[in-house]
Order: sequence, then structure tokens, then C-alpha cells
Amino acid sequence: MNSALTIGQQAELLACQFLQQNKLKLIEKNYHCRRGEIDLIMQDQNTLVFIEVRYRKNDRFGSALESVNYKKQAKIIITAEHYLLHNTQAFSGYRFDVIAISPTQQTHDIIWVKDAFHSN
Repeated sequence: MNSALTIGQQAELLACQFLQQNKLKLIEKNYHCRRGEIDLIMQDQNTLVFIEVRYRKNDRFGSALESVNYKKQAKIIITAEHYLLHNTQAFSGYRFDVIAISPTQQTHDIIWVKDAFHSN
């Protein structure tokens, strides 16, 4: 990974490129509101997708997927609700995905969990 960008920025860039190769369209990066942040907001056909990107160098403190715990999910859901209130594009629905990235010998292992969790 390029040292000019932070590891988090590099992971988000890698995730974004991966998802674009899988036909998702980028709408917004690093959406912020008072309650939280969403790494990537993308469109998958008529579905709005809120994506949390997690990078773990190793599993010593749990895997990248395990790090998206209930508290983190709740913050993402609240932030997504804020986004939906202030953006009126027409989508048939929305979902929450997680991209987990970990380094391997030559490249990065990317795990994409579609519909990883739900709001109420």
C-alpha cells in the first residue's frame, strides 16, 4: 500500500475499486453527520448501499468482520437514516454491506458481505 495515504484511505480506495469492478456506482465517500460516518455510499442497480470498510493487519484483536459489532452497526444505521432524510434520490431500497480487507503475501484478501446487517 502507498505510504502517502493512510491505511484507512487506502483500504477505502481498494474497496471502492473492487466494488466498481463488481458494477456498483459510487455516490459518495466518507459521508459525515454529527452521529457518525459512512465510508462509501454506492448504487447497486436500484438499491442504495451503505458500505463499512474494515482493514485488519492481523486477527489478534478479532477479524475485520468481527469489528463491525452491534454498536458500530447502530452508528452506521443512524448515519444512514440521516443521509436518507437529506437525499431524495429514488431507490427501491437500501442495504448495509461490509468490506473486510486483510493483507496477504502478494496482495489483499477482500471479503464482501452483502446485506451484512439490518435496521430495525
